[in-house]
Amino acid sequence: MPLSMIDEIPVIKVRALEYADTTDELAAEEPLEIRLEYGPDFHREVKNISVTMRTPGNDAELAVGFLFTEGIIRSVDEVMFARHNFDCTENRQNVIQVSLKSNFIPNLNSADRNFYTTSSCGVCGKSSIGSIRTANQFNQLTDDNSISATLMYTLPGLLCEQQEIFEQTGGLHASALFSSYGELLLVREDVGRHNALDKLIGAALNEEMLPLNDKVLILSGRASFELVQKAAMAGINIIAAVGAPSTLAVQLANEFNITLCGFLRGQRFNIYTSPRRIILT
Repeated sequence: MPLSMIDEIPVIKVRALEYADTTDELAAEEPLEIRLEYGPDFHREVKNISVTMRTPGNDAELAVGFLFTEGIIRSVDEVMFARHNFDCTENRQNVIQVSLKSNFIPNLNSADRNFYTTSSCGVCGKSSIGSIRTANQFNQLTDDNSISATLMYTLPGLLCEQQEIFEQTGGLHASALFSSYGELLLVREDVGRHNALDKLIGAALNEEMLPLNDKVLILSGRASFELVQKAAMAGINIIAAVGAPSTLAVQLANEFNITLCGFLRGQRFNIYTSPRRIILT
């Protein structure tokens, strides 16, 4: 039976001087262990790559997206399948195994760090910028991508309309991919903001949409370093967040010529880097 994305929890609801026993719907949070199977047919190896706290659902997209944005794989063509591990003795729905094709050798330099990511923090640090530049196959792409400010104002509302679990729980982050004409292409939700983006990029990989250098990424919360890092790996060059960016996120966006906007609310936002892609007239 699939794990639920929503858990019903008993609570005492207090209003003024009155209280009542009731229930509240919360976004589920469960650990997911990502395992990688690789090697020639006669000598397959399995390596534990990461444990992340996530909202159950779209786990295969999350695993593939994570492997891609960390530079361990370069294409969905290298993946044979990604599925929950039915042979393990643990809760099999909290273990997902990505099996690579036998002729592909993954880049496991990053994996040697024994990733542990929480739902709120991915991999941060100035030393990561150089490794992103090395691993990013879309770093040198040219583009003429742009979007009007008037259209940008409408995107958070369109995203909210699609956040089904957030509507019930108020406890999830979302990442959404739009065309430069405002067409909503993909949405993914998760208790972890970087998981939501990995799910989104994993879905885009599966649909052979990369590079995403003609799309716009909308983030429901703040724009952190790890989110800009993952977006850069997918070729995204316009990012707009409802919340604030961090200083390191701005530095990374500037390094990779990414247009980074923050505080996209109502009819206002700030442009922090590469303003040429935002049409203001």
